Amino acid sequence: MAFRFSHVALTAALLTSAAFPAAAEPVFNRIASFPVAKNLPADQDAKSVTSAEIVTASEDGKTLIYSDSPLGGIGFIDITDAKAPKAGGALLLQGEPTSVAVAGAKVLAGVNTSENRAKPSGKLVTVDIATKKIEASCDLGGQPDSVAVSPDKTFVAIAIENERDEEVNEGALPQMPAGYLVTVGLKDGAADCATLKKIDVTGLSEISPEDPEPEFVSINANGEIELTMQENNHIVIIDGKTGTVKTHFSAGTVNLEGIDTKTDGQLKFTDKQEGRKREPDAVKWLDNDRIVIANEGDWQGGSRGFTIFDKTGKLLYEAGASLEHAVAAIGHYPEKRSKAKGIEPEGLEAATFDGQKYFFVLAERASVVAVYKDTGAEPQLTQLLPSGISPEGAVAIPSRNLLVTANEADLAEGGGARSHVMLYERAEGQAAYPQLVSATVDGAPIGWGALSGLVSDAEKPGILYAVSDSVYGNQPSIYTIDATKKPAAITSVLRVKRDGIAAQKLDIEGITLDGKGGFWLASEGDSAKLVPHALYNVNAKGEIKAEIALPKELLAGDTRFGFEGVTMVGKGDDATLWMAVQREWGTDEKGFVKLVSYNPKSKEWGAVRYPLDKTEAGWVGLSEITAQGDNVYIVERDNQIGDKAKIKKLYRVAIADLKPGKIGGELPLVAKQEAHDFLPDLKAQTNGYVVDKLEGFTFDKAGTAYAVTDNDGVDDSSGETLFFTVNLKAIN
Repeated sequence: MAFRFSHVALTAALLTSAAFPAAAEPVFNRIASFPVAKNLPADQDAKSVTSAEIVTASEDGKTLIYSDSPLGGIGFIDITDAKAPKAGGALLLQGEPTSVAVAGAKVLAGVNTSENRAKPSGKLVTVDIATKKIEASCDLGGQPDSVAVSPDKTFVAIAIENERDEEVNEGALPQMPAGYLVTVGLKDGAADCATLKKIDVTGLSEISPEDPEPEFVSINANGEIELTMQENNHIVIIDGKTGTVKTHFSAGTVNLEGIDTKTDGQLKFTDKQEGRKREPDAVKWLDNDRIVIANEGDWQGGSRGFTIFDKTGKLLYEAGASLEHAVAAIGHYPEKRSKAKGIEPEGLEAATFDGQKYFFVLAERASVVAVYKDTGAEPQLTQLLPSGISPEGAVAIPSRNLLVTANEADLAEGGGARSHVMLYERAEGQAAYPQLVSATVDGAPIGWGALSGLVSDAEKPGILYAVSDSVYGNQPSIYTIDATKKPAAITSVLRVKRDGIAAQKLDIEGITLDGKGGFWLASEGDSAKLVPHALYNVNAKGEIKAEIALPKELLAGDTRFGFEGVTMVGKGDDATLWMAVQREWGTDEKGFVKLVSYNPKSKEWGAVRYPLDKTEAGWVGLSEITAQGDNVYIVERDNQIGDKAKIKKLYRVAIADLKPGKIGGELPLVAKQEAHDFLPDLKAQTNGYVVDKLEGFTFDKAGTAYAVTDNDGVDDSSGETLFFTVNLKAIN
C-alpha cells in the first residue's frame, strides 16, 4: 500500500525530533557558509553574478566542485577543514555548465553550448581535480541538463533536455528537436568519447511523446538509469549497459488539500488542487528497487512534495502537502509563490550515515532542506535545515559526516545575499534550527513570517507578542510566542481587524502593551502606496479602537522609512508612547533621526534627535525601541548582509534624558550608550551568513532579553528567522 503521513503527525514529528532528539542521536547542523564570489577570477568585478548550482565532492571528501552557469565554469572549494572552507578557484569551460559528477580523480561537467533553444548543442568535459585541467571533451549533440556517474565508475549518463522555450507558443510542447539520453564509458574516470551512445526515449509518454524533455538522471548499483521527463510527467528505467528501456510509467497526479494557492498577502492553507501532475525534477535511487522524486513542476503541474515509487511504477509513498505544512510551521513558506508551485521541491540527495539511510529534499523557493530517515516504509521527517537562497544541488559525504548544499540565487546587483555553498555536520547534540515554530490549528500550521516587532506579556515570563509587516498586508497579525519551549512556539495568532474584517493599509513595525489588555501598534507607512504613517490602539480581540494620524509638522518631508518600533514609558495619564523613526526624513540633518513621543491622554506630540552610527556602505537606521528600567533600548543596524554587515547594535538612552521638544522647532539631542553588539550573535546562531534585518527586541517579565530577525516573507531572502536570548550581563 501507499503510505501518506498526516500533516499534524508530520509536524509533530518534526518538532519533537528537531528540538529533542533521542539520547545520543546525531543531528545535522550547519557548520560553515562559503560565498562563491570568493572564487571569482581576479580580473572580474567582485559584483559579477556567480552561482553555485549543482555540487559534488572528490572521493576523499576534501574538495567540492560546483557548476557555475553565470560564470561559465566550475568552482572548487577546499574543505580539508570543513568548518573553514577555502576558495579553490574556478575553471572556465567555454559554455554554460549545467551539472557535475565525480569519477575517481576526475570531475565530469555537462556544458551547454547552444546558440539558442532551436539549435541545441553541448559537450561533456572531463577535468582533473588536482590539476584543474581539461583532459577530454565529448560532443553530446544537444543541451545537457543532468549528469550522473554509475556507482561502479564504468559509465556516465547525461540527460539531454533540449529545453523548451517558454516564450514560444506559451511554452507548449512539442518543441523540437527532441531530447534523449546519452551514456559514455569511463576509463580511469575520464570520458571515452568513442563509446558515446545516444538512447532514444521518444514515444513513451502520453504527454507529447515526440518531445520527451529529459530532466534528471540517477544510477543504482545494478547500473540501471532512472530518467525523469519533467514536462512529460514521466519516468523511464533504462539498462545502462545495453541502453535498452526496461520499463516506464507516468509520474501520475496528486489531489492536494490544505494548500495556499493565492498570492494575496496572506497565508491560508485551506485550498485544494485536484489531479495535480507531479512533473518531477530531481530523482534518486533509495536502493536498487525504490526511487524518490521531487515534484517541482515546470509546465502544467508541480505537486509541492515528493513521491516514492518502486521501479515498476508502484506508488509507495506520497508526501502531499505535508512537507509544505512543515515548512510553513517554521516561517519559510513563500507566499509570493502560492499561485505558482509553493515551496517547489527541486533537488534531492540520498545517502547512508553510520547504517542509517537518509534522503534530503531541497525546497527551492522555501530555501530549506528537509531531512528524512528512509525507513523502507513511511519516511520520517527529522529536521528542516536552513539553506541559502534557492538550494539547487546537494551532495552527502558520509565518510566525513557532511552534507553540502549549493544555493544558486545571487543577488549581488541589488546588494542582497550572494550565492553560497553551505556545509552541515552530522554529530551528537541538538538541532540549532528552527528557533521558532508555529502550532498546528485545524489541521494546518499557523502561517507566519516577516516578524518586525516584539513586546513581552505583562505578567508571564517567557510569553511575548510579535507582529508581522506589510508582506502579509491582507492579514495583519499579532502572534503569541511561548519562549519557554525549545524551539520557541507560536501558540496562537490574533488578527488585526477594522469593523470586523482584516484591517487594510497597515505596515506594522512596532508593538507595545496599552496597559488595558490591548496593544499599541506602530505602522511605518508609505505615502506612495497610500499607507498612512500612524499609531493604532487595538483591543484584546484585535479590533482597532483608535487611529492616530501623525501631525503635519512631523510629516514634513516624510519617506517610507517611518516608525520602526513603539514602546510605552510611564503609566496612567502620564503614559507616553515613544516611537523610533528608521531613517532621516526631509527635515532631518543627515546622520540624525527622530525619537517621537505621543501622550494618548493629552494628545501632545514631541521629539528628540538621535545620532546614528556612520557606515561606509548602504545606510544605517533604527529598527526597534523598548523601555526597560531607567532606559529605552534601541536597535540600530545597517542594511548590509553577510561579510559586509558591520552595524547590528543595541543602544540605550536614559529615560530621564527623553525630554521632547516641539516638532518643527529645535529638538534636543540625546546621548546613547552601547549596550550590546549583535554581530557575534548573528554569526554564531546557525553558522550562516549575517542576515540583514534584526527587527525585534524586548525584555520579558523576568528581565530576559529576546531578539528576532525579519525574514522578508522569504522574498529574496533565505527565509531564516533567528529568535534568541541576548546576554546583557556584561554591561548591565
